[in-house]
Amino acid sequence: MTAHASVGPLVADVAAGPEGARIGAFFDLDGTLVSGFTATVHAGHRIRTRQARIGEVVGVIEASVRYRIGRMEFERLVVRAAEYLRGESLAELERLGEWLFTTRIEDRVFAAMRDVVRAHQDRGHTVVVSSSALTIHAEPVARHLGVADVICNHFEVDDRGALTGGVVTPIVWGAKKAAAVQRFCLERGIDLSDSHFYADGDEDSALMRLVGHPRPVNPRSGLAREAAQRGWPVLDVRERRRTR
Repeated sequence: MTAHASVGPLVADVAAGPEGARIGAFFDLDGTLVSGFTATVHAGHRIRTRQARIGEVVGVIEASVRYRIGRMEFERLVVRAAEYLRGESLAELERLGEWLFTTRIEDRVFAAMRDVVRAHQDRGHTVVVSSSALTIHAEPVARHLGVADVICNHFEVDDRGALTGGVVTPIVWGAKKAAAVQRFCLERGIDLSDSHFYADGDEDSALMRLVGHPRPVNPRSGLAREAAQRGWPVLDVRERRRTR
């Protein structure tokens, strides 16, 4: 049976636990820190402003459906999304990402997770947003929470700062996300056996198994099953609200 934990005791445990930068606190983005998917906000903006052509809209919907039913790998999905932005300025996309965060995403950050992030910061832990999202979606959330370190996917750009349509490899997802976190820990002297990881996705099991304090948050079905089997405490921080 899965042990459901509340945020209050967890924050108290963090506050009473060891301190110092050698302890990592890694946070997934979509579904963990933020309700829903940040990338859909950008996609919706492109549709509303008629930047997205009908082929792009149909292509993204088709790719998303194929990914959800297991007929497309995440790597292909994120690359296809990047292809539609070929030629755009990364600097302009970063400014747009900040504006979209302020106007459409900030109020979707889970209040309970703000408290968890702050608890780790107060103990001097190395707090990291570790997500398969792209920089324009992950970095504004990290800045808002006062998190300096971000492990995520990056667009490929040419010497003019324009997107080539590709994504820097290896693409951060699943086992490759776990490997990226391991490299980060080696470089920064972080002890994974004393570290924490908060995430909701089935693919995040790979990293959950490596940390000393696995913390599934709003877990999807596969991660929920593994949490039940392994006795990982589960956090449900979803707030009852109308979403658009």
